[in-house]
Amino acid sequence: MSDTAALATPAPPNRAARIFSGIQPSGGLTLGNYLGALKRFVQKQDEGIQTIYCLVDMHAITVWQDPQKLRHATREAAAGFIASGIDPTKSILFNQSQVSAHVELGWIFNCVARMGWMSRMTQFKDKAGKNSENVSLGLFAYPALMAADILAYRATHVPVGEDQKQHLELCRDIAAKFNNDFGVDFFPIVEPIIEGAATRVMSLRDGTSKMSKSDPSDQSRINLTDDADMISKKIRKAKTDTEPLPETLSGLKNRPEARNLVNIYAALADMTPQGVIDLYSGSLFGQFKPALADLAVAKLAPISKEMQRLMKDPAEIDRILEKGAQEANAIARPVVDQVYDIIGMIRG
Repeated sequence: MSDTAALATPAPPNRAARIFSGIQPSGGLTLGNYLGALKRFVQKQDEGIQTIYCLVDMHAITVWQDPQKLRHATREAAAGFIASGIDPTKSILFNQSQVSAHVELGWIFNCVARMGWMSRMTQFKDKAGKNSENVSLGLFAYPALMAADILAYRATHVPVGEDQKQHLELCRDIAAKFNNDFGVDFFPIVEPIIEGAATRVMSLRDGTSKMSKSDPSDQSRINLTDDADMISKKIRKAKTDTEPLPETLSGLKNRPEARNLVNIYAALADMTPQGVIDLYSGSLFGQFKPALADLAVAKLAPISKEMQRLMKDPAEIDRILEKGAQEANAIARPVVDQVYDIIGMIRG
C-alpha cells in the first residue's frame, strides 16, 4: 500500500476498477481515521468507480471485545462513515461478519500464505510484543483475512495508510501465489492508494506517535464525537514549540509537533503543506493554532452533530448495514464459489 495515488494503474482487461477498504469498529473514530481514510473514501466514491467500504468486526475480535461495546462501536463507525459523506446509495457499506465469504476465503488464504510471510508482519510484532505466545491465532493470521476482505470482491485498488502497506503487499503475494498455484489469472494484483497531506496523523501530545484511539490520554486525539468546544480546546492545547513557522517545509525537520499541525491544516483545507507554510510563514503558534482550531471546528463539528443524530436511530443504521451486506454478498458469493471450483471442492 506507494507514496502516490495508484489509480492511474489500469485494471487488467475485462476487470472493472473497484475500490475496497475498511476500518475496525474497535473504538471511537478519530481525526486520524477521518483524514487518513474517511475523507479519501468520500472522494473516491465521487469519482465514478465502484466503492465498497466495510466495518471489519471480524478483525476487531482478534483481541477480546466486550459484546455490547462492539455492537455500539460498529453502529457508531457506520454513523461516522455516513456523517463524513459516504452515501449508502452510491457506495456499499456493511459490516464484515454479515458476509460469510470473508471468513471462507480467509481460511483458503491461510492455506496459501506461508508462515514465514506472516511472521515478518511488523504490526503483529508490535501488537504482540513480548507476549506473542499468548495472543490469539487470529491476530497472527489477520493479514490473510485482510487479503480475503479485498479479494472476495476482486478489488483493484485499496486506499490505505502507511501502516497497512505491508499487509497489502502480502495480499498481492497471496493473489499471485494463488494464481500461480492453480494456473489461473483470477485474482487481481491490488494497487494501493496512499495520498494526501495527512495520511498518517500524529498525536497532539507527541508528534512522533500516531494518533490513536488506544492512547490513554484523550487530549492526544480529536474524536469524531467531540463537539465544537472540545475540538477547539484540544487544538489550542496541542503540544508545539516556541519557534515561528518557517518559510519552507525543510524548516520543519526535527519539529514533529509543528509538522503534524501543518499537515492537519493542509489536509482539512485541501492544501499542500507548503501552501500552509506560505500562508503562515513567520507566525507563532499563538496565531496558527486558533486558525487551525477554527478550521477543524468548521470541518468536524457538523460530522459530530450528524453522528449524534444517526445514533438516535440504531435500527436505521442496522437496516443500512444489512442492505449493504446483501449487495456485498451478491458480488463476493460468486467469487468464492469460483474459488472453490478452482481448488477442486465439490459443491452441491
